[in-house]
Amino acid sequence: MTDAARPPFPPFTRETAIEKVRLAEDGWNSRDPEKVALAYTVDSRWRNRAEFATGRAEIVAFLTRKWARELDYRLIKELWAFDGDRIAVRFAYESHDDSGNWFRSYGNENWEFDDNGLMRLRYACINDLPIEESERLYHWPLGRRPEDHPGLSDLGL
Repeated sequence: MTDAARPPFPPFTRETAIEKVRLAEDGWNSRDPEKVALAYTVDSRWRNRAEFATGRAEIVAFLTRKWARELDYRLIKELWAFDGDRIAVRFAYESHDDSGNWFRSYGNENWEFDDNGLMRLRYACINDLPIEESERLYHWPLGRRPEDHPGLSDLGL
């Protein structure tokens, strides 16, 4: 894994913060732990629910476990606030377990970036809501959310 710079770089403007959020969403929708981990510093620190990870190897392990449990995962992120090298987002994703039970998971993340645009801190709070398959709102093919698909605010989430 490399430490290649990941534009856009801080300090963020509204436009570059929105771009950074969409790039993160696209990465997570790839469900490729190795690819996603490259957006974080080699010593990145995470809190995700009650789980803590430090460094890319732990991030890859975490994401591998996550996407083995959360099947047909589709995510939408939206900018909440930004300042300097920090971005706050809100998000919701839909997935199901291996028994076919669907969930919509809502959360907030606080991010801090280094000068190369790599995320060094990620703090996530997430709540899961069981939903019926008929209540799903995310129906695009697995992968990147299409440009014309509504965002969180458009969906009333």
